[in-house]
Amino acid sequence: MLPTGAKDTQLRDSNNQKVHPQPMEDTTNQNPEALEALITKLFTNISSLKSAYIQLQTAHTPYDPEKIQAADKLVISELKNLSELKHFYRENNPKPVCVSPQDSRLAAEIQEQQSLLKTYEVMVKKFQSEIQNKDSEIHQLQQLIEEANQKRVKLEKNIKLRGLSMKESEGSGEENGFFPVDLTPELFTSAVESAFKAIHDFSKPLINMMKAAGWDLDAATDSIEPNVVYAKRAHKKYAFESHICQRMFSGFQQENFSIKLDNLTVTKESFFHQYLALREMDPLDMLGQNPDSIFGKFCRSKYLVVVHPKMEASFFGNLDQRNYVMGGGHPRTPFYQAFLKLAKSIWLLHRLAYSFDPIVKVFQVKRGSEFSEVYMESVVKNLIMDENDQKPKVGLMVMPGFWIGGSVIQSRVYLSGMKVNE
Repeated sequence: MLPTGAKDTQLRDSNNQKVHPQPMEDTTNQNPEALEALITKLFTNISSLKSAYIQLQTAHTPYDPEKIQAADKLVISELKNLSELKHFYRENNPKPVCVSPQDSRLAAEIQEQQSLLKTYEVMVKKFQSEIQNKDSEIHQLQQLIEEANQKRVKLEKNIKLRGLSMKESEGSGEENGFFPVDLTPELFTSAVESAFKAIHDFSKPLINMMKAAGWDLDAATDSIEPNVVYAKRAHKKYAFESHICQRMFSGFQQENFSIKLDNLTVTKESFFHQYLALREMDPLDMLGQNPDSIFGKFCRSKYLVVVHPKMEASFFGNLDQRNYVMGGGHPRTPFYQAFLKLAKSIWLLHRLAYSFDPIVKVFQVKRGSEFSEVYMESVVKNLIMDENDQKPKVGLMVMPGFWIGGSVIQSRVYLSGMKVNE
């Protein structure tokens, strides 16, 4: 029997065995030293976070991308540490049933710090967004700087080339010298027109000499490109222009223009300087000074493929002029001088094409290709286009086309089987 008024704190289980109840654990007070250490870490971490945040603000005035990135990484690191402390506390300290005053104060402090943490997180996201915007601005400025540097390099090259051309003119003793020119697409387009005109101009004496020598021009035309239907008999002249063009432009896509050189490396500045040097000179005068120059070798090789031996023998009654050229000479005959004007125009066009960066590309149009207004231009302008007929077909390519940068210089073609508006 228990004394009267005593409380029966003993319980019995189903087997009438005594059960001694254990007091409820207060996990928050289970290890005061560990809890105190946790709180110390919490405040240390918050202090470090405040310091990192101040560094992040300071890095924006003046704006320093490297300092901003370093401070941003530091803030994120401190936020992660704080988050780990929060998870550690929750895992090791489940919510107690009975909350002591000490626990209430701790919970309030944690709540305050969590609210402060959220504020920092919002500010960090804001700064991260600003950093991304600044990085984008920096990238755009870097692109502008790169473009400006490229333009500066081109300008320096032009200035250097102008200096070279003026120095050359002073050295030659010529009063007028070489006029400085800018390396532009318009300059190349003008050179293309000059080359096209030179082909046309050389074809005239060639055809006249063939007539005088008794050549069958119809048969000669068919041998160049058979089965082309010409709108007019006079249009057969385009066959001879095509013949000249094909042989003069052979090797144009090669840097050395199919001329054998002794491992000679030519820079873009050298190409442009060669263009400037020959541009205002008489080709025969230049060849008189240096008959075995690169230009001299070019003239000899092209003359031998453009003018057939049978053609030359019928013109002059012998092959003396041809043999003279093959021997390394440049005769001062009217016919060869007319050819040199053609050779000069094609040579200048090639030198100019390789002066550009990137270089100008040449393209040809094959016979039978459908006419394209984008890539082709008809040498005959008053053609009758019947919408019901099939698309016109190329009969002859009289002049190749060119790609310069992102632009196209159309090739000149003669369309077979077309009608002409009288």
